[in-house]
Amino acid sequence: MNFGDILDEWENSQKNISYKNQKVDNQNSIYKKKANADFIEQGFSNKKDAQKNIVIKKTIRQQQEEDSKKKINPMELWLRRYGTVDKDKVIEQYEQNKKMESREYIKDMPIDAYLDLHGMTRDEARTRMDIFVNDCTRRGFCKIMFIHGKGNHSSSSDPVLGELVRLYIEKNKNLGASGHPNRNQGGSGATWVLIKINRK
Repeated sequence: MNFGDILDEWENSQKNISYKNQKVDNQNSIYKKKANADFIEQGFSNKKDAQKNIVIKKTIRQQQEEDSKKKINPMELWLRRYGTVDKDKVIEQYEQNKKMESREYIKDMPIDAYLDLHGMTRDEARTRMDIFVNDCTRRGFCKIMFIHGKGNHSSSSDPVLGELVRLYIEKNKNLGASGHPNRNQGGSGATWVLIKINRK
């Protein structure tokens, strides 16, 4: 017997051993498996759930493949990420801000709402001003006026309500620039004030 014969004999014995092992494994797997056991091994309670999961996986995989095939336009990607700027709105806002810096423009603006404080005590006037300013702010008014009188009819020598209105305007964070209107609109017996509005 030469070395080639020994090698052939060894290869044949290895084939027989692997064939026998494979046959035993197949028989064991046949006996161990139950009918429709595939879906149980995957963690599903019945075959319909397993089939639904397969369909969902296929649709997700198809969607991923379609998404990977799509080419994204770089300009569209940039616009999605950073958005656009409305230049007309920016210019309009700038012009409005410039106008608001002009004292004459502010003085000539129309009054949106009035509050007459004649005949009220300090406490009543303060309460009414709080309610009035909150309501005007909620409505989006820009310029309002308090009519407090010149103090000619007050029992003390100093005008009480005029001073109260001035202090109220200084302390209220929602109120901005203020002043007295022309004589035909009340003069020193009234005070107009701008409401600070968050313009976006």
